[in-house]
Amino acid sequence: MTNKKHERRGLGRGLSALMSDVAIDNKPTQGGAARSNHEQSIPVEKIAPNPDQPRRDFPKQDLDDLASSIREKGVIQPLILRKLEGKSVTYEIVAGERRWRAAQLAQLHEVPAIIREYTDTEVLEIAIIENIQRADLNPIEEAAGYQQLMDRFGHTQEKLATVLGKSRSHIANLMRLLQLPEEVLGMLRSNQLTSGHARALITTDNPVELARLVVKKGLSVRETERLAKSPKTKPVKVTLKPSDKDADTRALEGDLAANLGMKVAVNHTPGKQNGKLTISYKNLDQLDDLCRILTSMPLGGSK
Repeated sequence: MTNKKHERRGLGRGLSALMSDVAIDNKPTQGGAARSNHEQSIPVEKIAPNPDQPRRDFPKQDLDDLASSIREKGVIQPLILRKLEGKSVTYEIVAGERRWRAAQLAQLHEVPAIIREYTDTEVLEIAIIENIQRADLNPIEEAAGYQQLMDRFGHTQEKLATVLGKSRSHIANLMRLLQLPEEVLGMLRSNQLTSGHARALITTDNPVELARLVVKKGLSVRETERLAKSPKTKPVKVTLKPSDKDADTRALEGDLAANLGMKVAVNHTPGKQNGKLTISYKNLDQLDDLCRILTSMPLGGSK
């Protein structure tokens, strides 16, 4: 926890400023940019990848296709680099590793690049932001990226939604998927399930068994939702079922669960204004995080 606090305090730039560099990296360099980019041509052998880059998979076919495009048109979008001191290589990739790899396949000797000064923390943050922008990202990878930005750098869902151009509900719904067991997440990663299927399973007591059944029978999202609500799939509970709650309450539960990374239930007393808020933690680390959050909140009202 101490490391997280130091990391957040040490962040030199705001998310919007870092996002602007990713935006520069993700569009062609034609036309006048609003800021001076100082684009340079850098030899490929003087560039090294970021060892903490969250993206590890670079499919060969995708690189071959990009290399073919580079042979024909060159590298249209510049890489974002930072200078390394006292290393055998001169620059480290902040954004654009895929283009750097493809440029080498295309046998280019130099690539266009913009040199920036970043801390290690900022490099990681930009790498996560760039990763989220990928078109081929699966729902779990995207959700994990949002979770990293919130956990490591203290960003809120509202801030991410504004800067990344996403709706808050989109971010909240994706992050709720991370509550599912690893086996179900694996089915999502392999495209056996869609995020719609997975959302229907979040509030069930036996998501793994239901997910296996959905895959085996090839059920649609609507069929999965009906299956999840069926009394045969879960024991009767004294508390209100999700279907008995209004949309605002379910949305509030989803937002709280996504922000805390824990299962949250909001149960109103019928006909009254009071009720019960239940937060379920899986381990002592989560309990420690919850205590830290609650004890750091300012108390309202007067004594």
